[in-house]
Order: sequence, then structure tokens, then C-alpha cells
Amino acid sequence: MADSSSGGQALRDIDVRVPHSARIWNYWLGGKDNFQADRDAGDEFLALYPEQRDKARACRHFLYRAVRHLALEEGVRQFLDIGTGLPTANNTHEVAQAAAPESKIVYVDNDPLVLAHARALLTSSPEGVTNYIDADLHDPGAVLDEAAKSLDFDQPIALLLIGVLGHVDDYDEARSILSRLLDRLPPGSFLVQSDGTDSSEAYNAAIEQYRDSGGVPYNVRTHAQIAGFYEGLELVEPGVVNIPEWRPEETVFGGSQVDIAEVGGVGRKR
Repeated sequence: MADSSSGGQALRDIDVRVPHSARIWNYWLGGKDNFQADRDAGDEFLALYPEQRDKARACRHFLYRAVRHLALEEGVRQFLDIGTGLPTANNTHEVAQAAAPESKIVYVDNDPLVLAHARALLTSSPEGVTNYIDADLHDPGAVLDEAAKSLDFDQPIALLLIGVLGHVDDYDEARSILSRLLDRLPPGSFLVQSDGTDSSEAYNAAIEQYRDSGGVPYNVRTHAQIAGFYEGLELVEPGVVNIPEWRPEETVFGGSQVDIAEVGGVGRKR
């Protein structure tokens, strides 16, 4: 965990002229941890795909419903949240520890601004654990080695990858990374995952415009490709679906039940 001086160095190392997906999502969710380049890129995206704010909120509420279900209904007490981004409302540790105060949560990201805000993430119920590690999804072995310092790999772990695998350019590589992560998790563990789909021409155009802006590229995939991430897992009903359709309920975040070009689900490792 970085100390305050290393957090300050991380902030000084940020190129505020280059938009970053974590900070753009923070902007779409109404946060303040973003720069003008992020807001400009976010507004340009919204000009082509106005539903993106609803999509950002829907992703956050999907995470909320999935984590709460795993904690309350499946008895999961450990959560590994990779690509967590900047703290907003209903973070994983808040949802899990509200349901089960003894829950252990490890956040993983490698964005300097997230690193600088790690202290905001590192809050916990007295009975539980919340930790943050600076690591890269492309090195799953290092992610798991660091996570093992806080989590018990003999007990079920929920692996969360919300809007993350789309940042891996090659689909086969994304599946390989996911396989390496899941292979080391014990039986009874879960995958919670969602990513953008190619189902909306407006969304596809906004993604291409964002790619040209210099931000970290994001790759949309077909519904079938995203469902492929769950191969070998036992799907929790209703399966891999448009995320507002996954155990829907009223939400303070709003967000419509229409197709928001984001598909995901929850699967159990046998």
C-alpha cells in the first residue's frame, strides 16, 4: 500500500491532457475525480451515445445486486475486484460488508489517480478487511499472488471484472487471462463480469471516437463472446443477459430497462 508521499507522486505523474477511462466513468457517475480532458472526452462520447450515463449507472447497480446476492444468498465472504476504478457510491466493500461485516475485499487497479485515492477505498468494517493492490490485469499471476496476502484461497472468492476485459485487445488473450485467474480460485468461487456489446451502432461509433482521442482503447464484443467467458461455469439465473435484466429491481441510480449495450452475468466455479 502506498503512503501519502507516493500517492502525491502518483498525482504528479498523471498527464491531465490524456483522458482515462476510470476518470471518465467517474465523471459520468457524477464524481469529481476527473480532469478537463476526461470531461471533454466524456461529453464527446455522450454526444454520440447519450445513453452512456444510464449505462454507467446500470453497471454500478449490477455490481451492487450481484455482490449483495453473493453475500446474502451464496455465503461468499471474499471479493477480488479487478479494475475497480475510482470510488463512487455502493463500492464493493460497502455492499459486501453491509450484508456480511466480516467480508474481505481486495481492489486491484493500476491507474495513478486510483492509487492516490486508495485511502478512500481502504475503509472497512471492524470485522472485515479492505485492501488495495497496484497491479495489472495482464499479469494475473502477480494479481493473485498479491491478493493471497489478504484472501484465503482455500475458501470461495468472487472475482469481479466489470467493464474490464474489453480493455484487452485480443479476445483469446482475454479468455486466457480470465482462465488463469479462475484456475487458481477454489471450487465454489464466482465470476461477476460485464462488458460492452456491439449491439448499438451509436455506441460502436462512440467507442471508435474514444479510441481516436488517445485514451486506453476499449473493445466491444458480441453477446456470444461475452457468454464465452463463462464456459465451464454454472450460470446463476437468469444467465448472461443485458445487465438491467439481471435480477432487476428499483434503483436510486435510475437507468432504463432498454438495451444499453452491456451484457453480463454471474457464474459459479464447480
